[in-house]
Amino acid sequence: VQLQASGGGLVQAGGSLRVSCAASGFTSPFTFEYYSIGWFRQTQGKEREFAAAISGSGSNTYYADSVKGRFTISRDNAKNTVYLQMRSLKPEDAAVYYCAATTRWGGRYPLTRSPSYEYWGQGTQVTVSS
Repeated sequence: VQLQASGGGLVQAGGSLRVSCAASGFTSPFTFEYYSIGWFRQTQGKEREFAAAISGSGSNTYYADSVKGRFTISRDNAKNTVYLQMRSLKPEDAAVYYCAATTRWGGRYPLTRSPSYEYWGQGTQVTVSS
């Protein structure tokens, strides 16, 4: 499975930005709908942190407290793409945003933790100017 994150860029504080994660390379029977997708972010010198996740059907979403109410994760299974709409951006939201995919979730594999994910994209840079 390959994940391609895109849409990062420079935005002023208070502005909005949408990043996308396009997935490909699935092996039957695991189509895109089988994969939960998570967004994580990382700044230099810090550990990668969870931002948001969505289940394969899109019926369940999860957010870090730091982004709740400002970020919205969604997916279009017909396009094999997951989106992260970011609003009211703050300078502390600046980071490289990575998307990740997994067929495992629940129990031992909470979607809020990076070890739960099997595949990772290359990341897209989000810069927020104050």
